[in-house]
Amino acid sequence: MDQEELFRRLAVALAIGLLIGLERGWQTREEKDHQRTAGLRTFALAGLLGGVCGLISTVSSPLVLAAGLLAFTGALTLFSFHEATVEQNFSVTGVVAGILTFVLGAYATLGNEAVAVAAAVAMAILLALREPLHSWVRNLTWPEMRSALMLLAMTFLLLPILPDRPVDPWNVVNPREIWLLAILIAAISFAGYIAIRVFGDRHGIAVAAVAGGLASSTAVTLSFSRLAREHPESTRLLAGGILLSGATMLVRVVALAGALKPELLGTLLWPALAASAVTLVGSAVLLWAGQAGGSQSSGLELRNPFDLGTVLKLAGLIGIIMLVAKLLTEKAGTAGLYLLAAASGIADVDALTLSMARFAGGQVGLIEAGTAILIAASVNTVAKSAMATSIGGARLGLLVGGVSAASLAALASAYVIAT
Repeated sequence: MDQEELFRRLAVALAIGLLIGLERGWQTREEKDHQRTAGLRTFALAGLLGGVCGLISTVSSPLVLAAGLLAFTGALTLFSFHEATVEQNFSVTGVVAGILTFVLGAYATLGNEAVAVAAAVAMAILLALREPLHSWVRNLTWPEMRSALMLLAMTFLLLPILPDRPVDPWNVVNPREIWLLAILIAAISFAGYIAIRVFGDRHGIAVAAVAGGLASSTAVTLSFSRLAREHPESTRLLAGGILLSGATMLVRVVALAGALKPELLGTLLWPALAASAVTLVGSAVLLWAGQAGGSQSSGLELRNPFDLGTVLKLAGLIGIIMLVAKLLTEKAGTAGLYLLAAASGIADVDALTLSMARFAGGQVGLIEAGTAILIAASVNTVAKSAMATSIGGARLGLLVGGVSAASLAALASAYVIAT
């Protein structure tokens, strides 16, 4: 490497040390000088030392880097041990941070600088969040821990080994897609649980609904409907959350179609905006009406972030619905693009949206493609109302279905006017 690159990489190594040293120095800012093992200057020098050792090893022997790391680790460990003995503070975090600073300084000169900087930033964040992380661990309950482990196992152990292809005679049921849906439902349930604990009933449900609606409003409906069955006193708030996720879904669909095929906005924009506006008003009334004059909490106390058995049953239900939709479409033949949209909308809107955006203006007319997307979104809205009723009870179904009916009426009116 030329001289300019050498200086740049050494500067990155020094910057990594300064970043970690700044955080470590801030953490120990109350201590007097010369009463701490390592601070801003020490960590800055550790990063630079790693960089220099890395460069020397490229022109001599890799043993130089190994020797430098061992010498630095030994010296830092010795001084940290003496400090811990005096202060009775036996924490190894400073030693690990120093070693990692040296290693990242070396990697900045030998490998990918961006990766080294990213790792340093991640380390600085972890070090700075010491108190919040410790507080979170102290308050962590066993159901939360178990649910997090189950979610991780579902995602990283089971998902990779499932076949990513249809396994049924009708070429519909893809185990990987179904399991991914189960993970999505579980993740939304877990995120909703955390949001409600952090932000409270109303704001927590709203945050979870918007975040979930960006991924799958159907999964939000399933998750919140189960909660409504278990906590009927919170049905009103959960209905508002389901509606808010539905409004988010409409905005997402229009944004997706518009990004892929801007010409579709002429058909989609005003109907979707009209339906979203009605849904948002209904959601706001259910979530916040009477908040100022009444209790700030509905008493929604969640004991389990999610129930795996329920999640699997709901994912299986979606798989059955997808299969039925496929069979209905095949029996109808190619006679109806709109029938295809309606059948697809029972379980999913995004797949049809992507297809229509791809074919619009070519194999399918712009108005016909936009209409098919609106039909899919409308059927999906009706299907979610049915899910809310069957899973969450009649009261939830009435609240969700009533506002959904009004939003679909607004969508139809705007569609007639726009076209």
